[in-house]
Amino acid sequence: MALKLMYITNRPDVASIVEAAGVDRVFVDLEYIGKAARQGGMDTVQNRHTLDDVAAIADTLTTAELMVRLNPVHDAMPDVPSTKEEIDGAIAGGAQVLMLPYFKTADEVRTFVELVDGRVKTFPLLETPEAAAVLPEILTIDGIDEMHIGINDMSLGMGRRFMFELLADGTVESLCRQIGARGIPYGFGGIAKLGGGMLPAEMVIREHYRLGSTRAILSRSFCNTEQVTDLDEVKRIFQDGVRAIRSLEADCAADAFDLEANHRDVVCAVARIVEGLHA
Repeated sequence: MALKLMYITNRPDVASIVEAAGVDRVFVDLEYIGKAARQGGMDTVQNRHTLDDVAAIADTLTTAELMVRLNPVHDAMPDVPSTKEEIDGAIAGGAQVLMLPYFKTADEVRTFVELVDGRVKTFPLLETPEAAAVLPEILTIDGIDEMHIGINDMSLGMGRRFMFELLADGTVESLCRQIGARGIPYGFGGIAKLGGGMLPAEMVIREHYRLGSTRAILSRSFCNTEQVTDLDEVKRIFQDGVRAIRSLEADCAADAFDLEANHRDVVCAVARIVEGLHA
């Protein structure tokens, strides 16, 4: 099964290009509560999209799904709507999938699912060591449609230097196996365009196939529209990049690669990268 590719943007012009290139989901990112504190000083994406962006992207898309990443479960604060208000606003704006980030307990996921109340798909983002520790309990909650493993924040929480250490040491595999055993579709992390990434994107995509993952986020390094401002170039990057990913996937599906050998290569490559970071 081909990976469901996702890309973050609040720009309707970019969303149209992304959709036409074959990206399956465009997602608006409302999350900001606590994000700067835990990722401060890192070269990570910290968006500040709004509910108005949700409606604007919904008006743009015709075939791709619209996903919205919410803030973690929270009460209303000055100038900040509660989780219930955020969920209701995103759904009213046209969201078809809602992602809950940075939860640590099963109760947070349960609250999220209850507030959504079956109106759209639910997509918890498993990205804290605390949540990983109670995953069996989380997986008993009715109403979880999909899950994603966020290896960047998970690796930070575990004190790792490089997020793909969790792919090399079996952490991601263990989480995938638990989620898959419940029959819930899952994915993990993000991917750069082929030929890019500290850990080559080709190796990461093969790991998705080895682990039965069916979802992946196209990372900022796939196409950073803050740096690439020419829309014709953005269009070329997405058309060529998605086509290359689909070609590699076809080879994976046809058993053209030894996926276990690729995993061993991932372990070795990650070890070299981590060694370099400590040097």
